[in-house]
Amino acid sequence: MSKQIVYRNSGNKSYKDIKSREEPIPDIDGHEVLIKIKAVTLNYRDLVIADGSYPGPVKANYVPCSDGAGEVIKVGSSVQNVKVGDRVVIPFYPTNFYGVSKNVGNGTGAVVDGVLQQYKTVLGESVVKIPDDTHLSYGEAASLVCTGVTAWNSLYGAIRFTAGQSVLLLGTGGVSITTLVLARAAGAVTIITSSSDEKLKYVKEKYGVDYTINYKTHPDWEKEVLRLTKGEGVDFVIENGGAGTIAKSIASIKRGGQIAIVGFLAQPTEMPNVTSLVLSKSCSIRGISVGSKQQMEELVQFVHVKKLHMPVEKEFDFSDDQVQAAFQYLGSGAHVGKVIINVD
Repeated sequence: MSKQIVYRNSGNKSYKDIKSREEPIPDIDGHEVLIKIKAVTLNYRDLVIADGSYPGPVKANYVPCSDGAGEVIKVGSSVQNVKVGDRVVIPFYPTNFYGVSKNVGNGTGAVVDGVLQQYKTVLGESVVKIPDDTHLSYGEAASLVCTGVTAWNSLYGAIRFTAGQSVLLLGTGGVSITTLVLARAAGAVTIITSSSDEKLKYVKEKYGVDYTINYKTHPDWEKEVLRLTKGEGVDFVIENGGAGTIAKSIASIKRGGQIAIVGFLAQPTEMPNVTSLVLSKSCSIRGISVGSKQQMEELVQFVHVKKLHMPVEKEFDFSDDQVQAAFQYLGSGAHVGKVIINVD
């Protein structure tokens, strides 16, 4: 039987425990497809899973990474939605076809083996086809899986964004920049924060954000948000700081607005009285756990029609030293956008 290179984490203490090994290329049954993985993108989640600090379950000796795109090279007899040669992406929750996921523990790259390998079997009904005439690279397509669907769910999963509304993005990581790309394409007024003037200048020049705020220069950055919005606040906040920034995000939101909780990067000093703050703004707070296959299909269609490019910031090769370098680079926080590992 033919072999493939697979990366597994046997230590769960650090990304440095992620090592390559040779394993058989798996067979498929009648309902599955075999995908040749072409590109993998990294998320902050991959770092915290690797170092053992992830709040959810992780299986022993798992294959890392949730975000992969590739080519279908073998199709089971019962699969009808894709064919050999199709470009596809694998949803974060392969069995969550629509609605809210009933089992947030089954995301790939933790309990379910991820995509940091050359070949992967998936249920045929789970994959989402990328149009044949796509403008996206495999790395850009892989970027849609977690950050892309998270961004889409944040804007369209409940109170749906409409053109002319305002969106506040905390930080310049993958979710923030991807949401910026989607929001601007849909007619948003956008504001982004960072501690780096250099990053803010780059985002302004490359992605055309409307307003930037350095939260080191303006530690009370919510006041800057209110100033920029003439005291009203923004319609949407993409909140990745968690307990450490939620009070400022609520202060920044317009009455009746929506805050999407997508991460927990900031360390809390003191947990605010969220109940009274939310009541005072009549706002909604949603916890975003990526999204469904249906939302991924909507996202793929939007990106294809609008010919949007995903924010690929740096690319690495599929080798032991390059995989380690990719995780190290993500952990450094130097990135603006997505970090890619090209498998093929």
